[in-house]
Amino acid sequence: MSLTRRNLLRNTLACGSSAAVFTPFLNSVALHAAGNASALPKRFIFIIKSSGIDNDNLIPADLAKQNPQYPTKRDKLTNLSFSDHALPQMLAPLKPFKNKVNIIQGLSGNNLKGNHTSGYGTLSCHNSELTPIAPTVDALLGLKHSTGPYPLFGMATNGTLRGQVSTPDDIYVYPNLSALKAGQGVAFQASPTKAFNELFGSAVMSKADLKKDAAVNRNLMDFLKEDAQRIRKRLNESDRRRFDGYIDTFESLRMRNQRKTALKGRIEKNAPKYAQDKYTSMTHMDRMECQFELGTAAILAGLTNVITLRPDTLGAQYRKLGTGSLGLHQIGHGAGVGDISSSQLRHRIDAYHISLIAKMAHRFNSIKEGDGTMLDKTLILYTSCAGGKHHGGSSDWPFITVGGIGSKFKTGRFLQFPSYGKEGHKSLANLYMSIMSAADTPYGKHFGQLDPALRDLDLKGPLNELLA
Repeated sequence: MSLTRRNLLRNTLACGSSAAVFTPFLNSVALHAAGNASALPKRFIFIIKSSGIDNDNLIPADLAKQNPQYPTKRDKLTNLSFSDHALPQMLAPLKPFKNKVNIIQGLSGNNLKGNHTSGYGTLSCHNSELTPIAPTVDALLGLKHSTGPYPLFGMATNGTLRGQVSTPDDIYVYPNLSALKAGQGVAFQASPTKAFNELFGSAVMSKADLKKDAAVNRNLMDFLKEDAQRIRKRLNESDRRRFDGYIDTFESLRMRNQRKTALKGRIEKNAPKYAQDKYTSMTHMDRMECQFELGTAAILAGLTNVITLRPDTLGAQYRKLGTGSLGLHQIGHGAGVGDISSSQLRHRIDAYHISLIAKMAHRFNSIKEGDGTMLDKTLILYTSCAGGKHHGGSSDWPFITVGGIGSKFKTGRFLQFPSYGKEGHKSLANLYMSIMSAADTPYGKHFGQLDPALRDLDLKGPLNELLA
C-alpha cells in the first residue's frame, strides 16, 4: 500500500478513541485527505553547523567556471533561477530537487556577537550568545504548527561548542540555539539511543507494557500534582510563580505521553530500525547520521513539525572524510592533512552534510501529499552559527534551503544580496520573516534586534524575492 495521507488517516483512526487527544492533528489530516491543500501541515528542519560555511562553495557551477572567487564587494542584487544555472558542485546530491533549492548569500547578523558562534542569536536575531532573551524562529514555527507531542525536538552531538577535540555527549545538553521564550532555552538530546527511546519507544513496547507504563506515569503525575498543592500553599507569591512553572512541566509531560499514545500506529510505521552499533557509537559522524535519520522519522510519525539539529561542534572529528585526528576548530584555523588544505577539508565536511540533507529530501519527496509531495511543505534550512567563515563571517551569512512552504514561498533561486552597508543589503531577520510570513506565523512588528550600523537601510519585513 502506498504511503499517502488518505491511507494515513484511515490507519490513524483505527487507533481508537484515544486518538481524540490528538484532535487538531486528525482534523488537519481529514481536511487534506479531502483535497483541501491549504490544510496540509507545514514542517521545518533547521540544521545549524559550526565553523561557518565558505561562500566560495555556493556559487552556481557555470558561474564558478568564469570566476571561482566569491565577490566580497557587491553593489547590487543577483537574482537567478536554477532553471537557467547549475547548482554548485558541493550541492550535486540535490540535483533532483534543484527547482526546490535556494541559495541565499550576503545576509548579515553583524550585531549578533559571540565567541566562534552567535549562539541563541543565530535563530533569534538578538545579541545573546549564551542567554535566551527571546524566542527563536524554530520555536515560533513549532508553537504555531506542531500538533504532535513536541513543539520542536532538538538533537546535538555536544552541548559545548568550543574545544579542540571532543567526545560526543550522551545526555540532554543545551547547545544555546533554540528558545521557546525569554529565559527558556530548549534542551537537545545528544544520545541517539535515548532519542530513539524517547521518540519511538512506544513502537517497540508490547501493548501490555505500554498500558502499564501509561498507568504508572498517570499515577505518578496525579501524586505529584496532589503533593504540589500542599507545597504551593507554603510558598510566597514570588516562589509560587516559579513553582507553578515547574509543575506545568510535569503536566506537559503527561499530555506529551497521551499524544504519543494516540500516535502509536503512526510511530510504529515510521520508527527507524535501531542499529545498536551505530546508535551507541561514540564517533561524531555516526551520531550525525543517527540525528538525520531520527529527525526524518519524527517528522513522518507526526511527533513534531519542527526539528533542529546541531550536527557538529568545534571539537567534532570527520575521520572518514580524511581529516585524521584534527578537530573542526583546528581545520577552521587553517590546519590541513598532507596535501589536503583546510579549505578542501571544509568543503568535504559541508558536502557530507549536504549528502545527509539530500537523503532526507529524497524520503520526503517519495511521499505523495495533496497535489505534490511532503517535500513541497517541508522546508530544510542549512546554515552555520558562525556565518560565512570560521571567524568574522557574520557580515556575509550564507543559507541553503531545500523543499518548500507551499505556493507562498519561492524556490529554485540563487540570491546574492549587496555587501554589508550597501543599499539593498538585508539581514538574517529578513529571511526568517520571509519564512514565517509564508508559514502564516506571526512575529510582531519586526523579528529580532536591528543592527544599529544599518539604521539608514530598509530592513523591514520579509524578502520580496522569496515570497510569491
